[in-house]
Amino acid sequence: ACFIGAMKAVAARQKSKLPAEVSITSDVAIGPHGYKAGAFNIAVKMAVSVPGMERAATEQLVAAAHEVCPYSNATRGNVDVTLTVV
Repeated sequence: ACFIGAMKAVAARQKSKLPAEVSITSDVAIGPHGYKAGAFNIAVKMAVSVPGMERAATEQLVAAAHEVCPYSNATRGNVDVTLTVV
């Protein structure tokens, strides 16, 4: 919900409206940290769907939302996040 809120905020700044049909599917994984023996890390994959919006515009919106989302800012550099527009 936080990321969708960030997308709405970015869209409003761009003088556009986010369609109501937005959905995000997230997968969270935990596994060995690449460079610290015995340490573990979290990885998140988010598939974002915005029906009715052009793919390029959606990708720009998702990238901008990732920069302003409070959760994205709190986890940046600590959690591997992969964002995909579907």
